[in-house]
Amino acid sequence: QVQLVESGGGLVQAGGSLRLSCAASGRTFSTCAMAWFRQAPGKEREFVAGISRSGAYTFYTNSVKGRFTISRDNAKNTVYLQMNSLEPEDTAVYYCAADASGLGSKRSEAFYQDWGQGTQVTVSS
Repeated sequence: QVQLVESGGGLVQAGGSLRLSCAASGRTFSTCAMAWFRQAPGKEREFVAGISRSGAYTFYTNSVKGRFTISRDNAKNTVYLQMNSLEPEDTAVYYCAADASGLGSKRSEAFYQDWGQGTQVTVSS
């Protein structure tokens, strides 16, 4: 099992940027593919971005391509989500998740074993 703690959320104006961090402890971080999901009020949790164990492969949902970048630092046991050109539609609670067996490409939350508590991102228009 891996413990995950997100940080970096907050309130930002449309067009602004935020960088989310997710610090991991427990199971060896470098053996897990990682992903970011988000859940807006009244909506289901959705896949945002994923990254393979080494960081060589990344995956994004269409609505964030070109605006968000997922990365990881295995020496620091941390995964990041750089969010640029934020839109009000990006408002949600953002969660990081770990998958011990995948590439980070799986878009269903059912494939991820460990989750953080979430961090709120609010984008004002």
